Amino acid sequence: MRHQQENGRLDPADLESLNTIAGTVALSIENARVSEELRKAYQEVTSLNRAKDKAINHLSHELKTPVAILSSSLNLLAKRLASLPEDTWQPTLERVKRNLERILEIQYEVDDIMEDKQQRTYGLLTLLLDQCVEELSSLVAEETGVEPLFQRIKDHLDRTFGPKKAEPKVLDLAQEVQGRLDVLKPLFSHRGVSVLTQLGPAPSILVPPEVLHKVVDGLIRNAIENTPDEGKIEVAVQKKGHGTLLVVRDYGVGIPQEAQKRIFEGFFTTRDTMAYSSKRPFDFNAGGKGADLLRMKIFSERYGFQINMASTRCKHLPKETDVCPGRISHCALCSKTEDCHQTGGTIFTVHFPPAGS
Repeated sequence: MRHQQENGRLDPADLESLNTIAGTVALSIENARVSEELRKAYQEVTSLNRAKDKAINHLSHELKTPVAILSSSLNLLAKRLASLPEDTWQPTLERVKRNLERILEIQYEVDDIMEDKQQRTYGLLTLLLDQCVEELSSLVAEETGVEPLFQRIKDHLDRTFGPKKAEPKVLDLAQEVQGRLDVLKPLFSHRGVSVLTQLGPAPSILVPPEVLHKVVDGLIRNAIENTPDEGKIEVAVQKKGHGTLLVVRDYGVGIPQEAQKRIFEGFFTTRDTMAYSSKRPFDFNAGGKGADLLRMKIFSERYGFQINMASTRCKHLPKETDVCPGRISHCALCSKTEDCHQTGGTIFTVHFPPAGS
């Protein structure tokens, strides 16, 4: 304080100084409080994230054994039913297989997302098998007179439970995309969707083949499932800068603006699950487990490429609850095919750096 007045009161200059100091102190205290709250919130989110990863990883491995047993049991059941008329059991068995395959696909997607997590189930089973080989061999030989095929058992464990190592390789993207289209075409041959390709020369890319195949397959399937019959999708490979660009574009129903913000979050779908739960892959509106795009996003971060999406919702279907009839000629709002092509659609672009980088 510079001075006090004789009556003990502070002069205006001193009051101004005190107000300034008080404001600064109050701001510092408030900042410290907010900082502490943010720190606690961050710790809580981190803890919840670890718990989430642990839960997903645990559930993923818990699925493997019952799914493997169910698959084997269905195959055995099909053999035992072979002597009966197929129309009495085949539709039911196919429906069970189709839904079991959906569970398997979810399992594969979760495995890719949680790739770096420890494979405890695999380690435990192989350890038990290795330690019990002699005892099991003697027991089976004594009971059946036949030596068990332990190598086949171990191979099955490797395929079902073993860790998957993805090794990057130098690939020609145009050739790989054409190869995947050749594989996928029989799977959507029942759909009236045209696939137009423009696969030009471009620099080689460096990525694990199985990763690239999952990305290409997922984008093509997503495009077909969102496009009504008599519609089209376009698949292109072209040079962009020093790298290579994959473009998958559909002229389908598109994605609502609000949903686009969450499309890569994982286990998020743009439609009600009940709308596609009974359909086959590649059927119109049959997509949507929700993990496929999250898996692609994680692949992009893991292997150094970029994936982006832009979409325009069909102007005739502004709400998520609005339903497309599934065939352009059945739409009362489109007098010709081109009308539908101009109302909406989605484009995914994947940019790969050149192999040399």
